Amino acid sequence: MFLRATGPAALLIALGLLLLPRAWQPAVAQTVSPADVGMHAGLDVILDTYVREGLVYYRALRAERARLDRYVSNLDVPAAAFEAWSRPEQAAFWLNAYNATVLRTVINAYPIKGASAQYPSDSIQHVPGAYVAKRHRIGGRLLSLEDIEKQVLPTFDDPRMYFALGRGSLGGGRLRSEAFTAARLEQQLASVAAECVSRNECFRYDPAADRIEISPIFGWRQAEFTRAWSGDAEIFAKRSPIELAVLHMVLPHVLPTEARGLRRNTFTLAYSAYDWRLNDLTDGGPR
Repeated sequence: MFLRATGPAALLIALGLLLLPRAWQPAVAQTVSPADVGMHAGLDVILDTYVREGLVYYRALRAERARLDRYVSNLDVPAAAFEAWSRPEQAAFWLNAYNATVLRTVINAYPIKGASAQYPSDSIQHVPGAYVAKRHRIGGRLLSLEDIEKQVLPTFDDPRMYFALGRGSLGGGRLRSEAFTAARLEQQLASVAAECVSRNECFRYDPAADRIEISPIFGWRQAEFTRAWSGDAEIFAKRSPIELAVLHMVLPHVLPTEARGLRRNTFTLAYSAYDWRLNDLTDGGPR
C-alpha cells in the first residue's frame, strides 16, 4: 500500500528533490551545446592528433578510434536544439559532421584495396555507397554525404564551404588539423580560399600559357558558386558565370603579378582531373 508522507517527512522529501543534481532533470529539459562551448572538442583533438598538412594517419586513427566513434554518435542532436543555434554554429556543425563521417567511412574499410581501374586502388570510391547510398543520422536527419553537399550546404550561400570538405581524397579541400567553430568560422573559411590558390589540385595559373586550371569541384557545385558570387562582369567581359565566380574567389589571394595577368582577361580556362587517391599519410604519404 502506498503511504502519503505528511508533516516533517514530506518536508524532508521535498528538500531532497530540490537538492538532486541537475543531470537528473528529464531529458526534454536538457539542451545540446553547440560547437563553441565544447561539442566539437573531441573532433578537434582527433584532427590535431592525426592530420598533418591535409593528410591523415588512417592506420593510427583506426587503431584508436573510440574518440571518433563517440563524436560521430553524438552528431544526431535533436532538430529543435539544432535550430536554436546561430547560423555560424550550424555551418561549423555540418562541416565537422561531414569531415568526421568521411574519416569513419575510410577507417571502417581501411586499408582500402579496390580492383576497379576507374579509381586508384586506395580510393574511397571503392567503399560501397560511401557518398550516396550510406545514410548517417546527423542533426535529427538521415543523410548521405552527398545529401549534405547538395541539400544542406547550399542553404548557407558560402561556396568556400565546398573546399572545407576533406572528401577522403587528395583532390578535395585540404583537411584542417582543427575543428570548425562559429567564433572562427570566417577566419577559417578565408584560409580555405587562400589555400585553394596555393594548391594545384584546386587552382593553377600558368602565366606563360595564359591558362587557368581549376578543380572540378567548381563544376560540380557550379549552381552554388554562381548564385553566391556574380563576380566583376565589367572587368572580365564575356566571361561565363562560373569563370566570374572563380575569379571572385581567387583574385584576393593570387600574387600581384598573377592578378595583373588575369585582369588582362585573355586567359583560357579548363578543369583539371580530380585526384581520387586517398589522403593517407600512413607509411609516408600518397604514392
